[in-house]
Amino acid sequence: MSETDIAVFDQIRERCDKLRNELKRVIVGQETIVEQLLVALLCQGHVLVVGVPGLAKTLLVRTLSRAMELSFRRIQFTPDMMPSDILGTELIQDHDGHRELKFVPGPIFAQLILADEINRTPPKTQAALLEAMAEHQVTVAGRTMSLEEPFIVVATQNPIEQEGTYPLPEAQLDRFMFSLWMDYPTKDQEIDVVDQTPRIMSERVDQVFDCQTLIASSSAILQMPVSRHIVEYAVTIARATRPDDEAATSFTKQFVEWGAGPRSGQYLVHAARAMAAMAGEPTPNCDHVRNAAMSVLRHRVVPNYAATGDGIGAKEVVEKVLEQVNEPDYS
Repeated sequence: MSETDIAVFDQIRERCDKLRNELKRVIVGQETIVEQLLVALLCQGHVLVVGVPGLAKTLLVRTLSRAMELSFRRIQFTPDMMPSDILGTELIQDHDGHRELKFVPGPIFAQLILADEINRTPPKTQAALLEAMAEHQVTVAGRTMSLEEPFIVVATQNPIEQEGTYPLPEAQLDRFMFSLWMDYPTKDQEIDVVDQTPRIMSERVDQVFDCQTLIASSSAILQMPVSRHIVEYAVTIARATRPDDEAATSFTKQFVEWGAGPRSGQYLVHAARAMAAMAGEPTPNCDHVRNAAMSVLRHRVVPNYAATGDGIGAKEVVEKVLEQVNEPDYS
């Protein structure tokens, strides 16, 4: 690490503590979701949030954009949406008597995107978003344009309503660093939400990260040293979800059709780095990897027919893997 990276790194814990406090002024409860979302933002990773309507997903992402000084756009996906509706299009305009094509950018040209109900739009439009997520660029009429950094997509899905939806292909699911499942608040939290609605709607938050500080923090996290012990543990967990791999558990072989790919190991280590930085620790440990595992692996594991019949989902598979995979022994 350079001296600049060390100076930035030393500020990450303090800034994240301030950011949590700012979010608590608006968001009641959902501490786990907030924590995982902060990890993803520090890693500049995309996030898929699964939850029923009314759980403040939009409010959470919008508040984050304000506290981090990121340009924000919300895109409501619908079955009739076309790629040009999110990427932009070329229009003929009259300029001093001459007609010329001018590109009008779409809502994708922002730093923090809320892709609301992403599975409601057809595969053609989903694919257009995939290029932006993977390459941080868009191509319109043969012209390629870069997106402003950082570029982070937070997409949402409704788990209880599947009519008129287009399930995301595995290639696009794999582009999301995390998949977060947002649950209902507790009774006390819900009472606070209802009681404090007028205050919450008018609450303002202070800026904690500016754009350049977030980019510098992400760079410093990437420079954090990670022992081979941790890397091997993360890779072993990922491989244990693959039924044909020698690391697979008996539970995996019985109930999994497809396991997580190599990108999952990269994300496990990256997330572990961010969690360590947020805790003020100089290097990640195995607990950080375990804490990231559910969010990284849940959407990458495909249960088989036998699992479906027994009511076993990806969550149960990941829990079993974490229970059965031991840390590497270097003694």
